[in-house]
Amino acid sequence: MGDNSGDRQWTFLTNHARVLVVIARDPGVRLRDVATACVVTERTVQAIVADLEAAGYLTHAREGRRNRYHLASGMRFRHPLEGDHEITGLLDLFMAAPGDGGSVSRAAANDGVGAS
Repeated sequence: MGDNSGDRQWTFLTNHARVLVVIARDPGVRLRDVATACVVTERTVQAIVADLEAAGYLTHAREGRRNRYHLASGMRFRHPLEGDHEITGLLDLFMAAPGDGGSVSRAAANDGVGAS
């Protein structure tokens, strides 16, 4: 094998997954901050949030001048290969600090993330 430095860059997670992880970590986050964290435009994040809400993964409620997001419980991955797994498994992986053992359900009790 040769040098791969000129190869196309890719990652394992989609922007949809990244946006969901950022919102799960902070349900009161501004979309501008989600965009910065995910290294995409705010318009891209708005479209992704709209996709996630349309598919039932996410809802929001207005609190003053801000939105507070809520993750729907029991939602499964969309692809048939992963369809028998709930997305909370993925979110648990990224919610917990290494070796912490935390979970979305425990974070939900502390941070207000929960089923709508």
